[in-house]
Amino acid sequence: MISPQTLHHRPPSTPSGSVARAALRAAAAAVLIMVVLLVAPKPSGASDTTADTTTDATAAGEQMTVGKAAILGVVEGVTEYLPVSSTGHLYVSQQLLGVGDTQATKAPADSFAIVIQAGAILAVLILYRRRILSVFQGVIGRSAEGRTVGIALVVAFLPAAIIGVLAEDAIKSKLFAGWPIVVAWAVGGVAILVLADRLQHRRPSDAAAVDGAAGGTQSAGRANVIGTALEAITPRQALIIGLAQVVAMWPGTSRSLVTIVAAVLVGLSVSAAVEFSFLLGLGTLGAATAYEALKNGSLLVDSYGGAEIVIGLVVAFITAAVAITWMVRWLERRSLAIFGWYRLAIAGVGAVLLLTGTITSTPG
Repeated sequence: MISPQTLHHRPPSTPSGSVARAALRAAAAAVLIMVVLLVAPKPSGASDTTADTTTDATAAGEQMTVGKAAILGVVEGVTEYLPVSSTGHLYVSQQLLGVGDTQATKAPADSFAIVIQAGAILAVLILYRRRILSVFQGVIGRSAEGRTVGIALVVAFLPAAIIGVLAEDAIKSKLFAGWPIVVAWAVGGVAILVLADRLQHRRPSDAAAVDGAAGGTQSAGRANVIGTALEAITPRQALIIGLAQVVAMWPGTSRSLVTIVAAVLVGLSVSAAVEFSFLLGLGTLGAATAYEALKNGSLLVDSYGGAEIVIGLVVAFITAAVAITWMVRWLERRSLAIFGWYRLAIAGVGAVLLLTGTITSTPG
């Protein structure tokens, strides 16, 4: 992990014109997705989330096995923090595995995909424990830097939290389907390839080593970071990132993709952008996971039992820790372009699966 302790440099100020343009683009994107959610017609065959659909816990339980739970845990852990969309991958994976592929079994499968995010959240809590401790110290007035980051995280969290509550049904009924996911994969891939060079020029040339799970050591090398350090993030920058995160409510977009790109565009260094994206995910994903567990936890346990849920959580934790460590090290020396090409490839695969009927645009 690129340790925050290595970023003791005076960050250059962000040009006000660049910030204004980034703010306008982020706000426009947020407005655009809300317009789409409110006026777009429902995809062909999409289910009505307001309908009274009875869940068959027995049938759902028969679809899920320990092996399938482990596979879904790998998919969640590997893709949650990479800019490739865990939602899209889980959507396709569940259909290929025959999990939640009917209306009677869909609700437990959807809940499972959300609840096992807790494993990925735990990975960030452990890997970024020093920064999180600093934020807590800031809350009680013992760390000015922690307070700055903490305020930024709250500001960035609010737009998605508010709009997510208001538009939950619209998202599920109009966008949670195969073709919208494929489109988001493709558009995100193109966006990454267009912006990859610009983002790469803002990455550190000599970043610190990843902290070990037990505390770790830091690289003796000094980070040559272009852009604002995380400790210097402003509420205005955080708000822009938060507005951009709203775009990730479109399934297949990737929360990490839009928040990292937005953070760099408003002036943060790549290392600071990646770290802020991961930390912001603690609040965003944590809230979604807690809400789902409280809302449908009993249904999930009745359908799948305890073993499958635990397996999914543990595997998601392990694979997320590996994926986060790999991604940070990759970005120390290389650009995001690999993720752009991957997204275009997976969009092609998804389109073929849909066109051949291997998976359906909307399960059930």
